[in-house]
Amino acid sequence: MAKKASNFRTGAAAKAKPLPKGVVTIRTPLTQDPHAVRDTREKVLEVAIGREVRAFRKKLGITVADLAAATDISLGMLSKIENGITSPSLTTLQALSRALGVPVTAFFRRFEEERSAVFVKAGEGLDVERRGTRAGHQYNLLGHIGSNTSGVVVEPYLITLTEDSDVFPTFQHEGMEFLYMLEGEVVYRHGSNLYPMKPGDSLFFDADAPHGPEQLTQLPMRYLSIICYPQSSAG
Repeated sequence: MAKKASNFRTGAAAKAKPLPKGVVTIRTPLTQDPHAVRDTREKVLEVAIGREVRAFRKKLGITVADLAAATDISLGMLSKIENGITSPSLTTLQALSRALGVPVTAFFRRFEEERSAVFVKAGEGLDVERRGTRAGHQYNLLGHIGSNTSGVVVEPYLITLTEDSDVFPTFQHEGMEFLYMLEGEVVYRHGSNLYPMKPGDSLFFDADAPHGPEQLTQLPMRYLSIICYPQSSAG
């Protein structure tokens, strides 16, 4: 028997309207602000320097107190530097470079690093071979960025299934996956649960559990599959 996913509602919307009986509300604290901006280029530089200082300090396995003692910089000032709140002077950067054993220019690496973007015109995605290709699933890769500052690899696919496709409910890999139905209907398995999906439905899950199409209800079928996993696991 198919099992429906719980509705996900947060914030004011969840409080404003009472939910129907039997519907579960999941209130998860979301710390990322999708509308956040950085006021000035200087502020971006401060944040970049702070991230590098923290990364080099942690790589050496020393505490903020250890670094403060080695550089004669106060704990409060070091905390402000690592959190991108203040702009360190050249003298301060020189003291940090000596204590951390890196050149001063190393603190600007993230600031100078190019941020990539991939634009794919309609119908121009790259057809790729994946495990499900053998079951007649067509994978169209819509973009790929390798090494990046987030530490996460994201693979967006447009997946098409036709009359020649087989059911394959036993995919299993590292990371998280998000599905969004565009066309057709399917009963999708995740672990021991079954989800009937129609256009507009979505499913977000831990991809370490066996998952995949259990019943191809209406073909042809197309859906977006966005897979993300730690950059250290790439390849």
